[in-house]
Amino acid sequence: QQGIGRPSVYHAVVVIFLEFFAWGLLTTPMLTVLHETFPHHTFLMNGLIQGVKGFLSFLSAPLIGALSDAWGRKSFLLLTVFFTCAPIPLMRISPWWYFAMISVSGIFSVTFSVIFAYVADVTQEHERITAYGLVSATFAASLVTSPAIGAYLSAHYGDNLVVLVATLVAVVDICFILLAVPESLPEKMRPASWGASISWEQADPFASLKKVRKDSTVLPICITVFLSYLPEAGQYSSFFLYLRQIIGFGSASIATFIAVVGILSIIAQTVFLSVLMRSIGNKNTVLLGLGFQILQLAWYGFGSQSWMMWTAGAVAAMSSITFPAISALVSRNAESDQQGVVQGIITGIRGLCNGLGPALYGFIFFLFHVELNELPPDQTSGKKAIQDPSDEASL
Repeated sequence: QQGIGRPSVYHAVVVIFLEFFAWGLLTTPMLTVLHETFPHHTFLMNGLIQGVKGFLSFLSAPLIGALSDAWGRKSFLLLTVFFTCAPIPLMRISPWWYFAMISVSGIFSVTFSVIFAYVADVTQEHERITAYGLVSATFAASLVTSPAIGAYLSAHYGDNLVVLVATLVAVVDICFILLAVPESLPEKMRPASWGASISWEQADPFASLKKVRKDSTVLPICITVFLSYLPEAGQYSSFFLYLRQIIGFGSASIATFIAVVGILSIIAQTVFLSVLMRSIGNKNTVLLGLGFQILQLAWYGFGSQSWMMWTAGAVAAMSSITFPAISALVSRNAESDQQGVVQGIITGIRGLCNGLGPALYGFIFFLFHVELNELPPDQTSGKKAIQDPSDEASL
């Protein structure tokens, strides 16, 4: 069997960490490249790019999930990570091609659905919530240090080095999957001939949505994912620009903010999540996570001082327990040979929100004539970045 050792949660954890570490390095250069490429209607263009990417993820996630149920997880991990990371080197080669590739890469940007199916293959049902919490915490951990490292390298050595390091990390991830990750799906669960068990109905995202509509358990979970992730995806797409432009955070402050919220998210998803699941149950844990999300979104929206952003960030960390709790709930209600399909549906809905959220926010900014006229120099005094008081009300 190819790979190192028996398939385990730790293989999945390393794959997720390296993929999102590579993208986290690009947080600071991305703001600059986005504004330089689209000086007019920056928010709107960002929304359109993310919108196309998200819609393509929504279309492809159930198909990739269903194919991984039939043909195994490893090849689809390789496929999703390769195409998700493919746009990274293009950031310095050609920004236009970079943004075009980001849009198209949405077809394969569904690593989470394959990873969660991989974890379901190698864990017992009672272990699954802890394993999903660990995977989600690793995603947060990858974003703890990488934006800070990216900001430091960008300030001292330029964006070219940041893009080079991010590309190398992505290559390491691909090599790790090729050489170290063993296949998790038992041979006996796969069909005798390729494609034997794949029908258009399984691959069609709209058919899978019709099937979901008839399932009294999965339907409310899918609606929950859509309504909770839509505002979060929209907010996340413009939040770092907001911190810089309106609240007056510098690059170092933004990197520190991401690191602190990331560390608190890791604690929430490893310690608090398992305690809450044992004490109040799966459904109530989801409800509690949604409660924290309502509070943090309102706080971000109405907060006007930097200390308010930091406090809201702590609440946001607690709201990060929602998705692993939902994934465990879905996994418990699916057969062992359908894990890829159901996780694909959930990841597809998240992908759709990743597109609709930024597109919606970008359109709202466009309607109210909010433009990123210039990226202000790094603010270290904590003063507002806006120069003209009349701009403040519109923003």
